Amino acid sequence: MAGKSDKGVSRQNNEDNFCVDEDLRLFIVADGMGGAAAGEVASRMAVEIIRDHVKRSSAGNEPFPTGSGYDKKFSDASNRIASGIRLANQAIYEASQSNVKWRGMGTTVAAALLDGSKMSIAHAGDSRIYLIRANSIVQLTDDHSIVSEQIKSGLLTKEEAEGSEIRNIITRALGTMPSVEVDLDEIDLMDADRVVLCSDGLTTMVPDNVILSAVAVSDEPDRACSALIDIANKNGGKDNITVALVYVFENKTFSKKIKNLSGWHN
Repeated sequence: MAGKSDKGVSRQNNEDNFCVDEDLRLFIVADGMGGAAAGEVASRMAVEIIRDHVKRSSAGNEPFPTGSGYDKKFSDASNRIASGIRLANQAIYEASQSNVKWRGMGTTVAAALLDGSKMSIAHAGDSRIYLIRANSIVQLTDDHSIVSEQIKSGLLTKEEAEGSEIRNIITRALGTMPSVEVDLDEIDLMDADRVVLCSDGLTTMVPDNVILSAVAVSDEPDRACSALIDIANKNGGKDNITVALVYVFENKTFSKKIKNLSGWHN
């Protein structure tokens, strides 16, 4: 596993944050918005609160919050990460209301939590999670954006959406409203699967097939993260770029090179 973030070519600041926590098997990418330093504040709060909630609740030190919206269709792990996102949303919203400099701040979030061979995913916004398996790439998350809704309704093709001037306008994020709807899903992982979490600074610059190629050719997730960021920057680097990669192996032992790696950008 590995994670990296870069401010890109055009931006002065990096408002993305990420977490790759080996002990918790938790992976998060958050893309902040709000101008000045507010976006960085929102994304950092999201990552910290989600990670801390998962850590406490996994250890049995914190029950699910009252009114957390526990969904019986999903496992405890999935509900744990969803409740963490809801707590983060509430905290970010309250902070934005109490500080005029943070007014209107928010962040997307894409998170994955592994429990054995099962992966729980949760997201809000247009940061994405992909699964690479058997030389194919599948987007596991739906973009919560205007153009994505237009594609679903048949008003735009995917190709037309890629050139749309409003492609970056999202319809869901943490911190913009008192509550947020969190999309959940679970998948069973297999030997040799590779999971990609990323902000839209990657996906607006790098097509899915190129993401597939860059990840598939490298057996080192750290190097693959760097390669993807380099490609995005060479293609224009119009936004902050954050990538977290998880390589799945069955019945193998590896030296621990990464532990509790987080990307804070001050």
